[in-house]
Amino acid sequence: MMKRALWQGLLAGTAGVAVMTLGEKAEQRFTGRPDSHVPARTLERLTGMREHPGRQPVPVNLAMHVGQAALLGVLRSVMAHAGLRGPWSSAKFTVVRLTSDQILENATGVGAPPQTWPRRELVVDLLHKTVYAFATGAVADALAARSGPGPGQRHAALRPGRHPDVGPLPRGR
Repeated sequence: MMKRALWQGLLAGTAGVAVMTLGEKAEQRFTGRPDSHVPARTLERLTGMREHPGRQPVPVNLAMHVGQAALLGVLRSVMAHAGLRGPWSSAKFTVVRLTSDQILENATGVGAPPQTWPRRELVVDLLHKTVYAFATGAVADALAARSGPGPGQRHAALRPGRHPDVGPLPRGR
């Protein structure tokens, strides 16, 4: 499962970031919002790269933007292979994506906690990360479904509905 989850997750995360980026570019054309270079600054600090204040390090920005999204896609693929699929799982994954950004940006001193941001910036970031999470989830779910139901789905199928007394699957199923 893990080999499949790895390559499928990288694919799903890359697809998700492509959809998110298209949405970001459309939103920027409409609102006039400039590109964010927080991803580049974060990667520069994480890796010890020399920082260039006032410059727009587009290749570094792209590397962080796509790289982080592709790597996080692996987690969403693992979720899908375990049987955590659909909108609920993509909503949970949205929180993971937002948390990942915040940990890296705040730990490096590049970003500030979201509650300190202007509301408009917060809404835009939440919207784009939600698009990423749901697009990544759709691809990860579709790829994982080719292997059949995950263990969680097989467990739920033992007794459909909400029941507190359904024990775990026997080993090996």
